[in-house]
Amino acid sequence: MSHYNVNPGVPKTLIQHLIRWCISSGQFDRATDEVLESVLGTEISPELVPARPGEQIQSTQAKIGPYELQDFTLFHLLRRGLRPSRIVFMSHHAWADAGAGSWPPGFRPEDRNQYTLADIKEWTRLFLRRFVGNQFKRSTLPNGPKVVAGGSLSPRGDWRMPSDAVADAWLADLEMVPEE
Repeated sequence: MSHYNVNPGVPKTLIQHLIRWCISSGQFDRATDEVLESVLGTEISPELVPARPGEQIQSTQAKIGPYELQDFTLFHLLRRGLRPSRIVFMSHHAWADAGAGSWPPGFRPEDRNQYTLADIKEWTRLFLRRFVGNQFKRSTLPNGPKVVAGGSLSPRGDWRMPSDAVADAWLADLEMVPEE
């Protein structure tokens, strides 16, 4: 698979959803379901080297923000072309109250998060800075498949952005969102 990116269009939250679906579908034996549940319970980390005994593995979410917010923002940015203030508005309505609305089948209560408007705004700010600031890395990625309609970050796919882009216009739009 040299020079081929196998998952440029598969968000981590989609993988988690598919694993939950596999468990709830009843198509596997209990031992397989336990392995899948173990995968869901494992912190997603870019580290290829496991943590030493007694140490926590690197938490990417602690640095870049919750994957559900990041994937939500990325989807609406890529697929809909929405500006950050609109995405924050929608995020707040989606995650202001974990008890409101319905959750996908198999979604464990302990995984049902909620976020304040200030938290969503801060994570979106960090997302925009990192997303735009790291475009040069995506420009050098190998080709990859488009898996979902939400867009693909493959450099020859749906998303085209100069390697030296700046996030100033998006960050200015984000500042229009109140803190509370």
